[in-house]
Amino acid sequence: MGLWDGIKKQLRSVIQWENADPSCLFLKWTDNGDEIKNASKLIVGPGQGCIFVYEGKVVAHHETEGLYDLKTANIPFLTTLKKFMQAFKSEHKVGIYYYRTTEIVDQKWGTAAMIKYNDPKYNFPVGLKAYGNFSFRIADPAGFFANVLGSLPEYHVDSARQTFVGRITQPLRDFFAESKYGYEDIDANLNEISEGVTVKLNETLGKLGFSLTDFRIEGTNFDDDTMKRINRIADAKAESHAASAVGLNYAQMQQLEALREAARNEGGVAGLGVGMGAGMNIGQMMAQNMNMPLGHQPAAAAGSDPMTKLKSLKELFDNKLITQDEYDKKKAEILSAM
Repeated sequence: MGLWDGIKKQLRSVIQWENADPSCLFLKWTDNGDEIKNASKLIVGPGQGCIFVYEGKVVAHHETEGLYDLKTANIPFLTTLKKFMQAFKSEHKVGIYYYRTTEIVDQKWGTAAMIKYNDPKYNFPVGLKAYGNFSFRIADPAGFFANVLGSLPEYHVDSARQTFVGRITQPLRDFFAESKYGYEDIDANLNEISEGVTVKLNETLGKLGFSLTDFRIEGTNFDDDTMKRINRIADAKAESHAASAVGLNYAQMQQLEALREAARNEGGVAGLGVGMGAGMNIGQMMAQNMNMPLGHQPAAAAGSDPMTKLKSLKELFDNKLITQDEYDKKKAEILSAM
């Protein structure tokens, strides 16, 4: 390096982040090296902040746009001449790091791993994945510099998004484990869930210097095992509703299910015996209900509308759980009561 190159290196008078890449969050200013002359000018533009590192320590950071004076121990020309025999290198090293203060919006996220927790209502294990979008900003530049950036010359939005996605699963799992939202409640309470998860995420991301300004869950997907359990519950509810419409209680509904199972295995002697026994029991129950005066029927049946009764009665007949005579008799009773 020639004498004039060494002198020019210390003649920098104005420092600024020009032509900033919109995807860049943090950038080390490296133009003309890191030996800045005393009383150089630092320009901080709109939406920018700047960290000033001197001799390895963060000594200041600026977030208000404007023009700032920099003071170092590098006196132009004098320092260069003193370092002539040391290849013009000064021990008074500085680092100038520009960063974005603006909000970074509409970043997509999705859980890479399945979130596992127990449903608080039905007490079975739930597995789900979630996805949505978020917005964030750098809230603690010094903390970000120390805990994330380190010696990196630059840091981009995509790296921040990966950092976020890698830390989202545990806060989501903790929130669902502590909350009272069952699988039936998730879709109806996405806003409330998003707000609760935001608090937990900020506890984690705040240690890295980030702050979430917006976090949204746009949807969830259950795994296959969870869907099987959900479908079984839905089927049980539907059968219970159909049974209550014709005056059967839950125990009687279980007997109906036994009869159906026996009908599926009608080739076996045991299945035939079970089918006959269950059929007799159901027949007796249906006969009791059909012969019972309308005002003395169970409350669930009395409160059902005729259309629901007729549909449920037809379903029993179609499944061969009652005879034609029983169907016709009960149908006539329902119609006459209208």
